[in-house]
Amino acid sequence: MKNILPLLLITSSLIGCSSADEATVQEELFTNVSPENQGNFRFQVKRNAEAKKVDAFEGNEITNNINFYMRGLMQDLVSNLQYVNNTTPLAVTSFAFLDSDLEQTSLLGNQIAESLIHEIHKVGIPVLDFKVTDSLRVTQQGDFISTRDFNELTANIPIRYIVTGNLVKHRGGYLVNARIVGLSSKAVVASAQSFIPAHVAQALLSSQPVSVSEEETALVDLVQG
Repeated sequence: MKNILPLLLITSSLIGCSSADEATVQEELFTNVSPENQGNFRFQVKRNAEAKKVDAFEGNEITNNINFYMRGLMQDLVSNLQYVNNTTPLAVTSFAFLDSDLEQTSLLGNQIAESLIHEIHKVGIPVLDFKVTDSLRVTQQGDFISTRDFNELTANIPIRYIVTGNLVKHRGGYLVNARIVGLSSKAVVASAQSFIPAHVAQALLSSQPVSVSEEETALVDLVQG
């Protein structure tokens, strides 16, 4: 009997602690339940990890990249193209965001222009790259001929038509509006629209790796028993 009494006291103490902890957890759960959603409990699970460098360049290749969608866009442009032929040089500009002042673009907008230069050249229409300068720059970092400095561009370039357009960020991806416009007349001589899925746009990577934190908060559903 003398040995049994201390054992009962220890057991009672453990049960009391367990009940107190359980009551605390239940109290925390109920404080996060909204009145209209009493049957579904949600609690936050926080996973902490050190911030690290993440470079998605090492990820898996996607099946259809942006060039696939630009090829289809170019086919639509050619299908309703007027006046432009192998004697009418044109140039391609970056695609700007529609909800901006039309002077803001991104890596996506610039890559659309680069892809279209290739597609237009393939159909036999002369394309002028106005970013090419009159002098070759040889540096320790490499050898360069192109620039985005307006002051270094050639003044007189025989451009007759411009391929331009805009982007709209849409749920699930980007809407692309493209057109070919006469530089003097401002007349639209071809137009096309396309949609680039979000995962295709996100596959375009900056030349710098992105630093992200893996700390995140997850919501886990509990079913009331």
